[in-house]
Amino acid sequence: MALFDKVKEQASQLAQKAQEAGKAGQAKIEDVQAKRKQDGMLRDLGAAVYAERSGSVSDNKAEVDRLVAEIKAFEAERDAEDASGASSPSSEAKSDTDETPEGGFTL
Repeated sequence: MALFDKVKEQASQLAQKAQEAGKAGQAKIEDVQAKRKQDGMLRDLGAAVYAERSGSVSDNKAEVDRLVAEIKAFEAERDAEDASGASSPSSEAKSDTDETPEGGFTL
């Protein structure tokens, strides 16, 4: 029975590691999506400022102010998430080394 117990324990550990890897992957996806959203807002801000400064739009101050406020709110939300203990994908991806060798099970 000891062999069966070891196999069962290692299977449980592998399942837990797979779940942790899934969470790390999901966190990475969320970070990439947030970065793309922020890049889009910054691109829109740049376009609005350029339109105003190049003279193609006479008064674009309200739009620029709105975009700046939106970016500030987004950055504050991201900072709050980071400060609240939301782990970064790099810290989740670095799992402690296990007793099992690279090949998998040890019997």
